[in-house]
Amino acid sequence: MNYKRNRFTFGLGTIGRDMLYSMVSMYLVFYLTDIINLPTSTLWWITGIVLAARIFDACNDPIMGVVVDNTHTRFGKFKPWMTFGALASGALTVLLFADFGLTGAAYISVFALVYVAWGVCFTTNDISYWSMLPSLSMEQKEREKIGSVARICANVGLFTVVAGIVPITNALGEALGSMQKAYFVFSIIVVAIMWAGQCVTIFGVKEPEGIFAKQEHTTLKGMVKAIFGNDQLLFTAISMALFMIGYMTTTSFGLYYFKYVYGDEGMYSIFAVILGISQIVALVIFPMVSKFASRKVLYTIATILVVTGYVIFFFAPTDTMLFIGIAGVLIFIGQAGIQLMMMMFLADTVEYGQWKSGRRNDSVTFSLQSFINKMGGAVANGIVSATIIVSGIKDADSAAEVTKEGLVLMKGAMMLLPLVFIVIGFLLYLAKYKIDKEMYERIVADLKARGDIREETAE
Repeated sequence: MNYKRNRFTFGLGTIGRDMLYSMVSMYLVFYLTDIINLPTSTLWWITGIVLAARIFDACNDPIMGVVVDNTHTRFGKFKPWMTFGALASGALTVLLFADFGLTGAAYISVFALVYVAWGVCFTTNDISYWSMLPSLSMEQKEREKIGSVARICANVGLFTVVAGIVPITNALGEALGSMQKAYFVFSIIVVAIMWAGQCVTIFGVKEPEGIFAKQEHTTLKGMVKAIFGNDQLLFTAISMALFMIGYMTTTSFGLYYFKYVYGDEGMYSIFAVILGISQIVALVIFPMVSKFASRKVLYTIATILVVTGYVIFFFAPTDTMLFIGIAGVLIFIGQAGIQLMMMMFLADTVEYGQWKSGRRNDSVTFSLQSFINKMGGAVANGIVSATIIVSGIKDADSAAEVTKEGLVLMKGAMMLLPLVFIVIGFLLYLAKYKIDKEMYERIVADLKARGDIREETAE
């Protein structure tokens, strides 16, 4: 197995993926409220549709995991679904930012159809992409290296959109004479990058052959057993969900914060670049640091950084970037570490579930990551939309028009609520997660002795 090749060809595939997902999950609401200025009555409908669609789509994720696990083609079980999902979700992303000249009920109906379809199609790519990861290596340290590269690339994609969306769309808006057209063109650029990156993964990753013993198809009953019979998977999923709700709520408020609290929308891009570099540096050094500390110690340190950052952020004065910048760096360094470790915890529960049940369900297991991301995004979007409406920010044109009460409400929803979710998730991990290095090595040794997995060789 060529580990080095797989680290980079697997990781590069998620730059465009995360650009696309970030644009839809973080900026679609901003596009609807501040770019095309939907009426409040329509926005309430859209908020409900987004929440319902994400819940519906998230509930379908484990079923898609079964479909992927049961796929057998000469191209493997992951790549066919990655290809379909990338092509379809890309096309639908462009439609979400297209101008059909519709209003009222007609716009709501078309938006609902396109948004639901987008969610289902992105799912097929997301689950097949990430569920490939545990099949690329049985070694925890190698998984950390693969995961680190993937998370670095994902953050490059995320922060490219976060840092670039304001200056790029403003420039496009001036050139095209319309901010709506600017967002439409920007979506096309993002989709093109996504398709290029996915080609790198689809044609570049070499999957191991003959390592896993053949098994019968997974049924829907088997899906339920794979999820609810795996206690470590369930505890990991709950902790991940709490973290993602907090993380996505904070990031989704970012542009609103700089426009209506700090009072300078342009600083958002500079802030995003600083945070992006901080996260990437944290992910680069993670494999080196993990040689000297256990995951539990690293998770504890990361959580302390996040808590400290949130406290500083909440009380930071809004007439200087110094304290806001320090808080942001602390929060996002900690969050980068937590995201990577959560992914590693999830990967290790694949072998744990196989050890307990005798069946390997990579895609059913990783379907919970997609489920969690969507539920986290749905709850975050719901929190953001409701807060923006209730606080009066929806009807404001500048920071001067927002009341003190409205600002406090937004800061509480952006910082205090996420902090509570993230801390609860950490405490649950400490109390319930038990797959440490020694236990994982015992599990893999048992699986090899049983003939469920075979030795892998590195090139």
